[in-house]
Amino acid sequence: MIRLFQVFIPASVVALLVSEVILLYFCFGIALTLVTDVDPEFVLFYDGGLARISIAVFSILVALYFQDLYTELRIRSRIFLWQQFSMAVGLAFLVQGMSTYVNPSLTLSRWMMIYASGLILLLLPAWRILFCRLVLTSMNAPKMLLLGTSPVLVEISKRLQERIELGFTVIGYLDDGAGGAEPPTMGTIPRLGTLDDLRQVVTTEKPERIVVGMAERRARLPVYDLLELRLSGIHVEEAAALYESCFGRVSTRDLRPSQLVFSSELGPSRNSVAMQQIYSFLVALLGAILTLPLMLLAAMLVRATSKGPVLYKQTRVGKNGELISVLKFRSMFVDAEAVSGAVWASKNDPRITMVGKYLRKFRIDELPQFWNVLRGDMSFVGPRPERPEFVQALSEKIPFYPQRHCVKPGLTGWAQINHKYGDTIEDTITKLEFDLYYIKHISFSLDMYIIMNTLKTVILGRGAQ
Repeated sequence: MIRLFQVFIPASVVALLVSEVILLYFCFGIALTLVTDVDPEFVLFYDGGLARISIAVFSILVALYFQDLYTELRIRSRIFLWQQFSMAVGLAFLVQGMSTYVNPSLTLSRWMMIYASGLILLLLPAWRILFCRLVLTSMNAPKMLLLGTSPVLVEISKRLQERIELGFTVIGYLDDGAGGAEPPTMGTIPRLGTLDDLRQVVTTEKPERIVVGMAERRARLPVYDLLELRLSGIHVEEAAALYESCFGRVSTRDLRPSQLVFSSELGPSRNSVAMQQIYSFLVALLGAILTLPLMLLAAMLVRATSKGPVLYKQTRVGKNGELISVLKFRSMFVDAEAVSGAVWASKNDPRITMVGKYLRKFRIDELPQFWNVLRGDMSFVGPRPERPEFVQALSEKIPFYPQRHCVKPGLTGWAQINHKYGDTIEDTITKLEFDLYYIKHISFSLDMYIIMNTLKTVILGRGAQ
């Protein structure tokens, strides 16, 4: 796992990205030699050829990214994979066509694009299939031994089996000896014995990593054995740390307050918060200017299709529990909660207007919150602000829920780009775990990563209900 932008990214994904960038440049390089009689070196380095090719390569990579081809590497269908690469090449042609109106000197020749596209559609899907079949399976993945059968460790084991690109081979697990049969929750992972067999299993299986996930450790955890193994060069870590790497969130099930108090990474730092206030204001100002025509159109549609005000003010909980007024385009009928009171939105919610349905899908209804960011009530990135009625109820049911208010709420957040909208306690807990991860790792680079992924979410219409 490689940590970039405060996000854990599998090394295999980085390797695939680098290899595909090289292949794309290779395809355009071959196409250049086929369509020009001039020395290719002169065209690339003295005639701006490398810059023009880079624009085409970048547009293809953006298209692959928007189709989640670097999120999960497992190939479900070869035909669908080829269609996805075809769409990426199509976007490159579209970008080339648009650039002729902006600056014709930035475009590649027609036949160069045709030859390069043909090579790309032949080589890139084939390489992707080869990479996933041979490279991932033949990678020298570190052997991992699991100690315990806690729910967190069970989730980790399932995740590692589903996501081969994470790059770990689970050789088995040791339980605490309470039962002789293999717990069905561990799935196909073999039981290698009990904690008493730790030294013997390490000698025979030679794991490079040991992950400890025991529901009860007192008088059971072989501390001194693990210390000796750690000093011998075997990496030993808690399941909670690996959970963060695999899921991008903090598990709250066995989280203790002392873990947060003594964590060396727990944010937010004063410098990070001060910097966030500056770039949040600048990004919100730019966003408000760029989306002003869209907001005017949305306002007219809301006014024309349903009775009531265009904007809707709603009280939400801000930093340190202070109440703030959040602005939104009205997406529900007037007095929608007069009878029901404050309730979560649900799928096919009858309170939502026809226009409101699309405003919510593409998150256009939240654009007026640029003003909340400019006013200082919110940051551009942070945990989404919740209604006071829900905060009070959730704080009583969910541990650590009030701690999400230690930072300003955001227009978008880490939970919003990683988890679908949900109206259950389980969904709320999952989103809280993402929020705690964000608070723990808050930084400029992580905010920029979230903003880029938010753009993808909005463009693809993966909005809230």
